[in-house]
Formats: sequence, C-alpha cells, structure tokens
Amino acid sequence: MKRWQQMITAGALVATMSPLAMAQVQVDADLPDYEPTAGVSGNITTVGSDTMNNLATLWAEGFLEMYPNVRVEIEGMGSSTAPVALTAGTANFAPMSREMSGREIDNFESRYGYPATPLPTSVDMLAVFAHRDNPIEGLTLKQVDAIFSGTRRGGLSEDITRWGQLGLKGDWSNQNISIYGRNAASGTYGYFRENAMFGGDFKSSVREQPGSSSVVQGVASERNAIGYSGMGYKTADVRAVPLKRDGDERFYTATPEDAGDYPLARFLYVYVNHKPGADLDPLRREFVKYIYSKQGQEAVVRDGFIPVTAHVARQALESVGIEADF
Repeated sequence: MKRWQQMITAGALVATMSPLAMAQVQVDADLPDYEPTAGVSGNITTVGSDTMNNLATLWAEGFLEMYPNVRVEIEGMGSSTAPVALTAGTANFAPMSREMSGREIDNFESRYGYPATPLPTSVDMLAVFAHRDNPIEGLTLKQVDAIFSGTRRGGLSEDITRWGQLGLKGDWSNQNISIYGRNAASGTYGYFRENAMFGGDFKSSVREQPGSSSVVQGVASERNAIGYSGMGYKTADVRAVPLKRDGDERFYTATPEDAGDYPLARFLYVYVNHKPGADLDPLRREFVKYIYSKQGQEAVVRDGFIPVTAHVARQALESVGIEADF
C-alpha cells in the first residue's frame, strides 16, 4: 500500500472527497464554540484509519488557524495501524473506524497498565456502492453476504454472482457482479466482515483496494461493480444501495434521516493514551476539546459524516479528565 502522509500548515486547502448534501444536518446547539488558550505548542501525530483521513485533516486545519506554531502529521494506512502506533508512542492520536480488538487492548494495557481511551467523534454509515446507472432497489444483509462472502453465514443457499439473481432485468440480468473491497489492515474491512457478512470470509474474487477512495473509483469505473466504504467518500458516479435486515419493514438509506435504523451505522473513534486520574498535556487536551466543539463537529458535517450530540461529547471529554461545562 502506498503510504499516505501529509504535513499540514496553517491555511492549507482541503479538498474533501464528498460534496454530500449535508446542509440539513445541524450541529448540536449545546456544543461550545472553541476558544483558544495560551501555552499550546508541539507536534500532533495521528496514525490510523483511512476513512478518517479527510476528517483528521479538517480538524487539523481548523486547529492550526488558532495555533500556527503547532505541527500536525497525519498518516492513514488503516485502523489496524492505530493501536500499534499508540502503544509504541509514535502517535498521540489514533483514529479508528472500529473499536480496538481484545488483543489490541491487551497489548496496550500490558505496556501501560490501563487501557487506551476511545473517543467517539462522529457517526459514519458504511455504504454499499453500485454504479450510478444501476437500478437495484435495495439489498438485504443476507444478499450482501452472498455477494461478498464465500461462506454465506447469513443463510442464503445460493451464491450471488450475477445481477439477474437480484431481480434486475434486460441487459443487466446476465451481467456478472464485479466486487471491490478494502484490505485486511482496514477497520472498514473488519467492520463489514463482522456486520454485513456475519463474521464470514470474503470471496477470493474481491478486488482489495488500499483506500476508500479507490474502492469508489473502482465501482464508478465499472457499470456492473459493487463495493463498500464509508459514506463520506461518495461521489456523483456511484449510488449508495439502500439496505435492510431481516424483519425490517423497508430499506434504509445511508442518510442522516435513516441513521437510527440503517444496518451499517457506526461510530468513528479517536483513541488516546490517557492515564486515569491524570491530566492530558495542553496540546492533546485542546485538540480533543476542538474535536468536540462546534467548529470540530462542523468539520464532521463538511466531510459527509454525522456529528455527535452534546451528551456524547460531554461523556467523551469527561473520560479523559476534561471538565465539560455545557
């Protein structure tokens, strides 16, 4: 995988991957405006989720407008790299599109004597993308499983390899399904495997990609393709296929309106090394406060994700010893 790494300076322009129509999403009015403080300097290093690259960049850009002497380095090679870097001390923030596994928690705790602290920063809806011309109405999770997985733990007896098996007619009926996905270093890969494939194994025919944007580009380039990535990477050349679980009355879309019922909604986390009872250093403290400010959550909306509520923000701040007076 090509290493994605960017040194960010104040005033850097950010081109987000997805100009989603998110104007209707409102940041919780109870969140505070961020107020800069004195004595903040040093280096911020984030290592982890590819899904959160753009979001971390937006946070960094806003933070650097207030603290131009701070340096920020962002590396997004997949969520599995986050716990390793946080445990080794080579990153002070570890973005992850999934929760740490038991082994990752144990590795961190065996070194420090306490677990890493997860901060839920935003909500993503993991989307199943088809080409923009694809007329599929929707998919059940069992059908998604039978498309992507060779083990089909969802329960369908039939391997789904053609669009006609999903009810598409005409020239679509005999079109083979071309499948795109992420690689095993990705938290999105692990989340999709557990939640959309019932813990089963991917087919060998899945074309594994190094990043979310390349999954979307692959689907956009092939009329018969399907793939998955965070909703923040949607472009005009693909459409997010509505999904439903067994027992759902209808298909749900990967939109803010359906976030409470959409089958593949998830928190996006930033993990930090916080010793219980201790204070974060000023740099990390202020960056965390920025994430949970109106400005930080407005960046979440800009990147196509859903902001957290003031209640979630308050709990997150208090989990790292920051008093939340809102």
